[in-house]
Amino acid sequence: MEKDFIDLEDFLKNPEVQNVTDNINQELIERRKYTPPVCEVLSHQYTVLQDNPYFKFSIDRESRKQMPSIINNKVQNIVGVDFLEESAKQGYCKKRNIGIVFSGGPAPGGHNVIAGLFDAAKKANPENKIYGFLLGPDGILENEAIELTKSIVDSYRNLGGFTMIKTGRTKIDTKKKMALTKKTCKNLNLDSIVIVGGDDSNTNAAFMAQEMFDDGIQVIGVPKTIDGDIQVKDIEGNVLCAISFGFHTAARAFANEISNLCTDCSSDVKYWHICKVMGRVASHLALEVALQTHANITLIGEELADYIDKKRLEKAKKEQIVDYSAYGMTLRYLSRFICDCIVRRAAVGKNYGVIVIPEGILEFIDEIQVFIIKLNAIIAEYNKMHDIDFHSDFPLLRDKLEHLRRLARRSREDRSFTIWNTRDDDLFDDIPEFFQKGLLTERDSHGNFQFSLVETDKVIMELVTDYLNILKEKGIYKIGIERAYYTDILNKEGLDPDFFGRALFRNYDDNSMFLLVKESIISVKTLKKVLLKEGAIRENENIPACVEKIYKKSAPKFKTQVHFYGYDGRGNDPTRFDCIYTYNLGLTAFSLIANGSTGQMAAIKNLEMDFPRWEPIGIPIAPLMRLEERKGRLALVLEKSVVNVNSTAFKVVKAFREKWLAAEPGEDHYRRPGPIRFTGKSEEDRPITLVLNALKDL
Repeated sequence: MEKDFIDLEDFLKNPEVQNVTDNINQELIERRKYTPPVCEVLSHQYTVLQDNPYFKFSIDRESRKQMPSIINNKVQNIVGVDFLEESAKQGYCKKRNIGIVFSGGPAPGGHNVIAGLFDAAKKANPENKIYGFLLGPDGILENEAIELTKSIVDSYRNLGGFTMIKTGRTKIDTKKKMALTKKTCKNLNLDSIVIVGGDDSNTNAAFMAQEMFDDGIQVIGVPKTIDGDIQVKDIEGNVLCAISFGFHTAARAFANEISNLCTDCSSDVKYWHICKVMGRVASHLALEVALQTHANITLIGEELADYIDKKRLEKAKKEQIVDYSAYGMTLRYLSRFICDCIVRRAAVGKNYGVIVIPEGILEFIDEIQVFIIKLNAIIAEYNKMHDIDFHSDFPLLRDKLEHLRRLARRSREDRSFTIWNTRDDDLFDDIPEFFQKGLLTERDSHGNFQFSLVETDKVIMELVTDYLNILKEKGIYKIGIERAYYTDILNKEGLDPDFFGRALFRNYDDNSMFLLVKESIISVKTLKKVLLKEGAIRENENIPACVEKIYKKSAPKFKTQVHFYGYDGRGNDPTRFDCIYTYNLGLTAFSLIANGSTGQMAAIKNLEMDFPRWEPIGIPIAPLMRLEERKGRLALVLEKSVVNVNSTAFKVVKAFREKWLAAEPGEDHYRRPGPIRFTGKSEEDRPITLVLNALKDL
């Protein structure tokens, strides 16, 4: 007892104890010390802007109407110079107060946007001040900001999260909020604001730039979203912004974890790991994870949306009718596809695997999308017409369902009321209760359906499990028995493998490496009947123990482990790619400000190329905006970019789909991307998606 006693107070003062329990470790020290390389044009003493008339956009008429002051902005090339005439130099180097705000969910690299902006501003004029608005746009509305100093910025360089100034999801989308914004700008004597955010936040930046144009306050956007759905092309398809920052880090973080599951399932050989990854309206993360890990099955929502059931079309053609339900993937068909893959792998002894599913997969299922559109409209209309919101007035599922039934009854009485009819109500009743609850869950602040709150994997996998049980009862879903193993087991017991093999297996004589028990054998009872019929045993004999053992090995148990990858990846420390990308975005944002731009998005062209070919540019936001339905009405928003099923990256994944499924004897083809390593040279320097899409032009 005396030997175990320590004076804890003295022990905690031990330098080694303090060292290993300190918040600061070597990785953190190295990250903070790292200085990202700078694009060549940004390394000069000054920069100037050149309008580039080569890139053109199809401009929405409503965008032209609502944003006349910035709609004619051009793509701006940044040019580095070491000399400016005195008047231009004074304009570039004049004292400025610049505000910066994070908007929306965190994305790795945000701190380096601030670092780049800070360094460029202080280089131009040491008296320049950078103000960070706290807790997102609420900080602007409530005038809650701090001046960012070198010590603050230095402590967060190359680190993940938005911890320095936090973030929030408030939108500056009303006249009252815009007035408060102008008041804050006046109080802080701001010359410009940099908004770091996704599509909605950059939409917000465009409207703010328009509203504050006459006040001389510049607004610059920065493309942030781990989903990768901010990708900008001109009308000719020229890529101006290949991916938003944070995507590479999140994809790599998810890929490492999913790769570990590939290793686990091929070791324990009894689980299917179902991996849902973030990506509400686009499957970019799922596509990148597929390339990083070679998971057995990866679903890409955009591909499902383009699905056409050719058999149903042929049947309809013969019947001289139009079957509109043949267009678009259904939940039933999707579950059948997954089942087929599982059965095929089991047949070669692999009753395990990894499935990657984007969280927004259900949005690409036609029947589900119809429900979502209708329910969004119903909820938005109810909130508009009543003092209390839909979810407060109908707190329980049964309350919500009763309201829908009332709407269905109304449709029978009023033919002009078509939003929710009896057929809709009947179909909705057939959906499992947990999914009904999911479809009726509260919408987000933009009126969007929150797919992350729905157990997407559960919806799909319940259908898969049900159908696998049917296939098991039909004797189709079986685990293949390795021929050599079977032969060895029977020889050890002194039994004739050939004699019992022809009675037991349906493919014994075709030299298959893996043997499949006959479909008629689905239980020990049916096994005995078959052996009796084939003369392998007599009526009063028991089934040989080794034969029964073989049968039981062939009877599959479908076991799953479900995982969700989202918040962990977006909170990861950034990859070297994202560190470099975001630092240069910050430098670019200042260059745009110093040269008088507003309503522009800071971007880096040629991200898919080697770093020396990166080109900092300003992209006009207003021409990118389109009318979309939000909260039941049309609104101008920055158009999201979804996976292009004609892209090289997608075609590569599709070409390797059969190989990565590995429904054949032999090893799986899993890839080990490894953890994010800030040091060392073994990590790829950009997303594989970008690499493949760039190679098509070589």
